[in-house]
Amino acid sequence: MKISEHISYREAIYSYTAIRNDIDNIPDIEQLKRIQLAAENIFEPLREWVGRPIKINSCFRSAELNKRIGGAQSSQHCANNGAAFDLDDTYGHKTNAEMFHYIKDNLDFDQLIGEFPNGEGNPSWVHVSYKEDNNRGQILIAVKNPKTSYIVYEGNENLIK
Repeated sequence: MKISEHISYREAIYSYTAIRNDIDNIPDIEQLKRIQLAAENIFEPLREWVGRPIKINSCFRSAELNKRIGGAQSSQHCANNGAAFDLDDTYGHKTNAEMFHYIKDNLDFDQLIGEFPNGEGNPSWVHVSYKEDNNRGQILIAVKNPKTSYIVYEGNENLIK
């Protein structure tokens, strides 16, 4: 089964933590529909722009898995209100910063987060979520000092270059 042209079902539900802890990480039909919508509206246009595979660190998380990893109760990775992807590099073809800016400038999204940028302004990964209706277009940068906090992105090139 495929989620979209370039995402397999296995890739969307894969979690090492779920496997290691024997956690059921299977979306229901409605959650699956939300994941497919996010894939078609975010992942596939991004994949076309990149022109090569993009690593998916995380997509779907069951409630039990989300709790186990300390995810937010309202996490869109659980696909109860939209769906989310954590994306990481394109195997050397585009940086996470380049993907962040492409999404920001070209796609409709609910939330976009540049997660923990390094000293050069390249995020460790990019979180992006999508809802069928009423996407907020919220853009944040996640930083640690010492706990994780979120800064509203307002075009500050020092944060994401």
